[in-house]
Amino acid sequence: MNTTVKYLLQKKGHDIWSTGPDATVYQALQLMAEKDVGALLVFDGEQLVGIFSERDYARKVILQGKSARETLVREIMTGQVVYIQASQTVGACMALMTDKRIRHLPVVEADDVVGVISIGDVVKEIISEQEFVIEQLENYISGNR
Repeated sequence: MNTTVKYLLQKKGHDIWSTGPDATVYQALQLMAEKDVGALLVFDGEQLVGIFSERDYARKVILQGKSARETLVREIMTGQVVYIQASQTVGACMALMTDKRIRHLPVVEADDVVGVISIGDVVKEIISEQEFVIEQLENYISGNR
């Protein structure tokens, strides 16, 4: 698990889907559905001020009987954004996501957000790394060096 987050982003892409804090939850959900993502970064101008996820919607709108068309993203977004540096490893990413119980991590490089990594991206990369190691070991054992 020595692959860097930067390398993972190069493979998956640097797309960042975002919304503003004054958008309605409904508007944010529409964008999430259109882009097929589970979370949006929330920017106020150039400043990352939060993250809005399906979990925020389920727990803070649906379960509290609020209206997605009337509730603003700023009212329910997660304001304390956990992020990871692009230079860190995928293993560090997995550990952080597990420890904080989060599914999406903004990736920062030189104080700029350069992408978003999901738990699915991390698991896929770890499986790929393990498959490579297994293949190398099988070749070594069978003498196909």
